[in-house]
Amino acid sequence: MRAARFYGAAEPLRLEDIDKPVPGTDEVLVEIRAAGICGTDLHIALEGTIPTSHTPITLGHEGAGVVAATGDGVTGWEVGDRVCFLPHVPCGGCWYCTRGREALCPQTQILGLRRDGTFAEFTTVPARCLVALPPDIPFEQGAVLTDAVATAYHALAVRGAMQPGETVAVIGCGGVGYHVVLLARKLGAARLIAIDIDRGALRRAKEAHADAVLHPRDDVAEQVRVLTDGLGADLAVECVGRAETVTTALKCLRRSGRAVVVGVGPERVTLPPLQAFVGMDLALLGSMGFDRADLEAVIDMARRRELNLAGSLGELVPLAEINGAMQRLAERKTDSVRVVIVL
Repeated sequence: MRAARFYGAAEPLRLEDIDKPVPGTDEVLVEIRAAGICGTDLHIALEGTIPTSHTPITLGHEGAGVVAATGDGVTGWEVGDRVCFLPHVPCGGCWYCTRGREALCPQTQILGLRRDGTFAEFTTVPARCLVALPPDIPFEQGAVLTDAVATAYHALAVRGAMQPGETVAVIGCGGVGYHVVLLARKLGAARLIAIDIDRGALRRAKEAHADAVLHPRDDVAEQVRVLTDGLGADLAVECVGRAETVTTALKCLRRSGRAVVVGVGPERVTLPPLQAFVGMDLALLGSMGFDRADLEAVIDMARRRELNLAGSLGELVPLAEINGAMQRLAERKTDSVRVVIVL
């Protein structure tokens, strides 16, 4: 089979013919039909800021396709079933897995980081990682649902516990942030404020029905207060991963507001003085990935036409053009929310 293999940072991925994997006990072989390019892939391949467990390795963790074969012990899945799957392979038996928090499993193997991923014609995953993809959801949308959308949903609805009628500020409106905007509107946000340095990202947020879009060259927190009658946002979702933007998220909050951090980076965050942080009853929460229940929820929303993902998909490129697509993303030379590899 054909696969895009990672050998080292700043090197182009190598398109190679390698052996098609064979599903082991309790595993399935999935024929990949679509695979999204995530910012994590850029951090690994172009920046070298996220290490893989070994090289060479097939990158990619967003994927959708069809079951091509099943290993011993697999029940409930048949060849030809349309599926997407968790991008992390949890152990299935630890404290976190047994409570539905698979993303926090200490033994998890993330596709494209610790085991071969989705930038290939086939990959194998344990059957417990599969989620059925309804026939009316295209594979390209299915791939995006498996991270960019489900991660946004987990941050907004689970960690942030967003309630209808609340004011939500979204800081960073790229792949995940765009979907936070999209979901916040669908989940009943009364006022939705999008913040980004990129004009294209702000335009897309407006198209996703943000009420206001702000550029951080001005005092964002002050602008948010003007837009909220002096109160501030009930919930701020930070999707950048920088200390500066986490601070901005906290400053945007009203008393008893919540800030949820989705962005990941190496910088150390400083809390406001405790007199202000405690005195205003603020909450600062991290949000790591998503769990099976989150993926099932967004698939159901898409199935019921409650979530329009038409704006999520930009470029659809063949596997042979993956290096060019990743470079355009890194250099911001594409206007796509998500670039998807189609096979």
